[in-house]
Amino acid sequence: MAAYFIAQYTVNDADQYRRYQKGAVPTIAASGAKVVAFDAAAETIEGTPPGPQTVVLEFEDTAAAKAWYDSAEYQEIVGLRLESTDGFAILAQSMNQG
Repeated sequence: MAAYFIAQYTVNDADQYRRYQKGAVPTIAASGAKVVAFDAAAETIEGTPPGPQTVVLEFEDTAAAKAWYDSAEYQEIVGLRLESTDGFAILAQSMNQG
């Protein structure tokens, strides 16, 4: 079952965030994930999100998503995103009815 890494945030330090992007792109490609959405100005239609930047990555399954997130390569650079943004990230399955 497909799994999605979904992040939404405000970028507070654009230079540091660009360093994160430069390092993250190769890890995403190596994981086999597909970038479903990358929107720096997503439109909110309900609620109060932490910011307009929205990223959605599709993985084969939850195990693949966790393997990417926990990989040494990604963990080496994820701190750049965490330090340069305010927001959240979740992992959701395509049809998990709990």
